Amino acid sequence: MESYQTALSDGDNRIEIGVRPIPERSLEKLIILWTKSPRFLALEGSTRAVYLRLLSRIREQSFSQFPSHEMQSKHVRAIVERIGAGSPTTATRILRLLKQLMQFSIELSWREDDPTSGIVAPRHRSSGIHSWTDAEISIYEKYWPTGSYQRLGFAMLLYTGQRRSDVVRLGPADVSGNTIQITQQKTRVSLMIPIHPDLQRELDAWSGKTQTYLTGARGNALSVNGFYNVFSDWCRKAGLPDRCSPHGLRKAAARRLAEAGCTTHQIAAITGHKTLSEISRYTKAVEQKKLAEAAISKLARVSNPKK
Repeated sequence: MESYQTALSDGDNRIEIGVRPIPERSLEKLIILWTKSPRFLALEGSTRAVYLRLLSRIREQSFSQFPSHEMQSKHVRAIVERIGAGSPTTATRILRLLKQLMQFSIELSWREDDPTSGIVAPRHRSSGIHSWTDAEISIYEKYWPTGSYQRLGFAMLLYTGQRRSDVVRLGPADVSGNTIQITQQKTRVSLMIPIHPDLQRELDAWSGKTQTYLTGARGNALSVNGFYNVFSDWCRKAGLPDRCSPHGLRKAAARRLAEAGCTTHQIAAITGHKTLSEISRYTKAVEQKKLAEAAISKLARVSNPKK
């Protein structure tokens, strides 16, 4: 037993019972070192959580034990195809993670090249998260009346156009006159958003004494995931489909602004988007709809001149 204990505590060769050894310079070892690096730790908590879930899937695979410095482009493609099978979004994220890992490997002097260079993520056509329709918005508003806690959370999402990670942090201190000041958690973009009359009505009805408008049962601020769960429950009670999510209201806010005739830059001043590509889809769709309506109207006048 003394020899056994000595073997277990033998300097750098000591091991933990039940824990498999991790090969040096293996892909798994690289992942562990990267997740302890200042660059990784500087990421937002929500981003780190997503990355860690994906990295754990890589570590579960047998290829994670292979030497990372011997990885080639064909290996990168194989990993992306295996883990991202059936989900182009996951495949894209895996490729992005592998690229960051390979760059980190170069910084460690484990290798001199990046095998992810030149590899393109699989393309996919997707409308993404469902944007609430006006009918769905009306259903929610009819079920949850003005002055209710459920209506307040809804109005904060729809009339600020913000992510739920920003809405859960809003409180009376962020309101000045008829303006809400927001510094987005994800992008660090600071916004001054005029308060819509419908949102102002809900804020006026709020009678809480807490630092944030949205709180849990004990009066503490709701977490991002906690708010998602309760909001999903509110939607189900209102008879709305599962596709109706908090982020869908952010998209609905952008759509409504586009329908009101706002430019992409005006919409971005509310939503805080750094790139205008997503917003452009809304403005182009609205423009197409208006042009189509005008075209049919002209055709109707030509076909029925007396009317």
